[in-house]
Amino acid sequence: MTSWVGRSAVEIAAAVREKRATPREVVAEHLDRIARLDGRVGAFRAVRTEAALAEADGLAARGDLAELPLAGVPLAVKDNLDVRGEPKRNGSAATPDTPAAADHVTVARLRAAGAVVVGLTNVPELCVFGTTDGVHGITRNPWDLTRSAGGSSGGSAAAVAAGMAPIALGNDGMGSLRIPAAACGLVTLKPGYGVLPARIGGGDWFGMSENGPLATTVADARLMCAVLAGTEPSWAPMTGTRRIAVSLRSPVAGVPVDAPFRAAARDAAGVLIKAGHQVRRAEPPYPAALAVTALAHWTAGVAVDAEGLDPALLTRRTRTQAALGRRFLKGVRASTARDALRRRLEPFFAEHDILLTPALARRSPAAEPWHERSWLRNALVNSACSPLSPPWNLTGWPAMSVPFGSLPSGAPCAVQLAGPPGSEQDLLDLAARIESLRPWRRTAPLD
Repeated sequence: MTSWVGRSAVEIAAAVREKRATPREVVAEHLDRIARLDGRVGAFRAVRTEAALAEADGLAARGDLAELPLAGVPLAVKDNLDVRGEPKRNGSAATPDTPAAADHVTVARLRAAGAVVVGLTNVPELCVFGTTDGVHGITRNPWDLTRSAGGSSGGSAAAVAAGMAPIALGNDGMGSLRIPAAACGLVTLKPGYGVLPARIGGGDWFGMSENGPLATTVADARLMCAVLAGTEPSWAPMTGTRRIAVSLRSPVAGVPVDAPFRAAARDAAGVLIKAGHQVRRAEPPYPAALAVTALAHWTAGVAVDAEGLDPALLTRRTRTQAALGRRFLKGVRASTARDALRRRLEPFFAEHDILLTPALARRSPAAEPWHERSWLRNALVNSACSPLSPPWNLTGWPAMSVPFGSLPSGAPCAVQLAGPPGSEQDLLDLAARIESLRPWRRTAPLD
């Protein structure tokens, strides 16, 4: 019997379209893996066992099955996006346990393309922090169960890295796709503003938060983005060379980048040089006030999302985050700091097509109940791990995480690619080139 666990979405969909596999057998195999392994990983808040099998059977009866780009592909969905018939808890005891009346637009598009939702994945409360833990449990990195899977799309990343689903849907407001993707050895793309539907929370964190894919291959990430955008995927290989800048330092003063992550970026630069691209060291002109701007927008976005929720049911770190955000809210709404950041970076991207950096500054924190600790301790740990992601949420420009190499523990390492508006295709093409020259392990060895 053919096993579909560990196969890409592209492979699974082709097999279902060609009737080499049925949606039920593919979905059932992934549900069985969830049942066997998720007690160790903690990726899912809710598993839709009976509903997913019923959806798989309904899919098999569709007359257009042979045309569906995601035919029969199991999909995990981050628990801050509506899935019809399921409560959306957003990692909190303060949110209502009321089933959603309709799918979020992103979920609807993936389902229309043939994907089957196998479950909703764990998030930190209100998707605030860079570790995924809270009232619904702790999500662990499948490659190293002593470490957090990252956050806030940590449950989605862990599900894919563990082979419980070939693809997952998440979102990114200050690195929430790229942080767990880097920790768990996955490909993700945070698209630029307006490229994919957002509609996350109470206002997309002032337009900084974007939905995107978590996948084990660039082809799967590209396919998901095409489905989410409502376009045909482009499989044409990149032609010509790109001017790539390499920066190894943190955008935030005083936050060092550990040696394995610097080495990964240097080695990835070497791969791209051999691929024929123009690569040189160059430092983006990050402003000194970048950390303050990020802090203000990050906390203010949470203050909006916390409106109407009972503070007594929120964890201490979330209450503090929202209280800080309320102080910043008026200033953030009137702020021109993000426009100034874009203007400051535009000349840099006039000279360079793409920026290559480490994806993280250090490995993810230990898998512990960080939600029981103070806001300051969480903020310091998160900032030390992931200072390289916020600039691209503040600008609203695209950025992605690409697996590259390993940490001394054997867990995956990763690099970040970022670019100006409209560079999503270039980012995916460069990632595909890296994948072809330095392929990575796709599924954690949990069995």
